[in-house]
Amino acid sequence: MLDIKWIRENPQALDAALAKRGAEPQAASLVALDEKRRAVIARLQDMQSRRNAASKEIGAAMAQKNMELAEKLKAEVAAIKDTMPAAEQEEREVSAALDDMLSRIPNIPHDDVPVGEDEGGNVVARVVGEKPRWNHPAKEHFEIGEALGYMDFDRAAKLSGSRFTVLTSQLARLERALGQFMIDLHTGEHGYTEVSSPLMVRDEAMFGTGQLPKFSEDLFKTTDGRWLIPTAEVTLTNLVSNEILDQEKLPLRFTALTPSFRSEAGSAGRDTRGMLRQHQFWKCELVSITDQESSLEEHERMTACAEEVLKRLGLHFRTMTLCTGDMGFGARKTYDLEVWLPGQNTYREISSCSVCGDFQGRRMNARYRGKEDKATRFVHTLNGSGTAVGRCLIAVLENYLNEDGSVTIPDALLPYMGGLTRIEKA
Repeated sequence: MLDIKWIRENPQALDAALAKRGAEPQAASLVALDEKRRAVIARLQDMQSRRNAASKEIGAAMAQKNMELAEKLKAEVAAIKDTMPAAEQEEREVSAALDDMLSRIPNIPHDDVPVGEDEGGNVVARVVGEKPRWNHPAKEHFEIGEALGYMDFDRAAKLSGSRFTVLTSQLARLERALGQFMIDLHTGEHGYTEVSSPLMVRDEAMFGTGQLPKFSEDLFKTTDGRWLIPTAEVTLTNLVSNEILDQEKLPLRFTALTPSFRSEAGSAGRDTRGMLRQHQFWKCELVSITDQESSLEEHERMTACAEEVLKRLGLHFRTMTLCTGDMGFGARKTYDLEVWLPGQNTYREISSCSVCGDFQGRRMNARYRGKEDKATRFVHTLNGSGTAVGRCLIAVLENYLNEDGSVTIPDALLPYMGGLTRIEKA
């Protein structure tokens, strides 16, 4: 959420930033609503001040036995008391309207983010590795998995409907190995603290990281009013909600390997074959809580940690700087890691690493204080995938396919595969 004080002082800057994102100007409406709110508050304060002053004057009038004045003042106090509830209700309604409007405004892009309308405006930051060269034809992951006999979409549909997958035997183990490899790498070498957190959260947690109120249709809700997490970013980031942290203890770095749940409401007809876009999938999440000064440096570090996963697996990928029109709602700057999929003959996103500034910190009321500081500041937050396990499984299948239809297991995963070096047909 953006600071209304900053918006009042920089209305043109807000509208210019929104224009970069392809959004309509909002500053005038926000400022007008804020002025209305401030006017109501000022009127309430005047009424309270006059009520208090009149109450004192009643006592003075009665002490002087001026009963006529005392009765007149009592009538004035009574009239103020009668009027105040309506003014208080108006203040609540105007404040709620302003908060709701602010909660739907996206974050301000950093100055170095390329301006563009959609993914066509994204810029290649770097390319790592080379595309595999074979004498045999490439295949898509679902062709490989079904031919091996360990990937079943029909049985998944029987259980749960579309956009679910059943993995068995060696592919189920490979998926588990990938997740274990990622969490071990980030905790053992990259300094992240592993967290096991709930998969269901309250409204406040979803609001804190920006999923609510704007993106409720992308979420699954339980019958008792909780939400299934679309990413562990929600729980890891909200660990510090409503807290004041010591600056000297920052950054905090958290990681979790969890299922994620997404309704994919806006993706009808896209990636309906295979595992690319699922309602349920495993992901290794990275979250950092930092101060203002170190957040951009932390963004580069986090991206490098995610890249290391793909490097260790020997996968060819490129890192993209997303343009203003393709960034997520809460991001100020985002790098997408796009892995090469030979079966599709294209790059596909496998990780997204974003720095959010104090956007989420303000929504969560999460702050920090320096050792010598009296005032507090909102924390800066970052999140990224390190990486999406299902998509990494897809990449391994398509990039390590052998001519006979078997799949070689990358060296980095061998310690997790119980002596298995290749996945072969059942």
